Amino acid sequence: MKIAISGSMVFSEKMLEVKKKLERLGHEVEISRFAASYAGQPQGEKERRTLIDKMHNDAMREFWEKIKTSDALLVLNYDRKGVKNYIGGNTFLEIGFAHVLNKKIFLLNPIPDIDYYTSEIEATKPIILTGDLSNIA
Repeated sequence: MKIAISGSMVFSEKMLEVKKKLERLGHEVEISRFAASYAGQPQGEKERRTLIDKMHNDAMREFWEKIKTSDALLVLNYDRKGVKNYIGGNTFLEIGFAHVLNKKIFLLNPIPDIDYYTSEIEATKPIILTGDLSNIA
């Protein structure tokens, strides 16, 4: 299966790690072309660069193309900003893109309890992996 990995760029190291694991399981994996350059950077720098890449380097449209050519979207939703299983605004958009494109949507962890869009995430009927990548099918 061809899988696009989504999530906060603060988790860029995890994206690279999960990409390798999925490839070992036989999947083809797409991540943002910016992910490798974020790895090892301090959180503040990652957040600063994320805004620049969205506004000036067309990062959102670049990842949209990856979602279009994939079979599924995997959201890496780790704890962040005091929110268990955090999903940020951009990742929420990517879930919407995948849903409209009739792609499978996998969440690594359960749906977060976030005001205003928990029910919208539920409506996309994501498959919850409970941390186990071998549940992807």
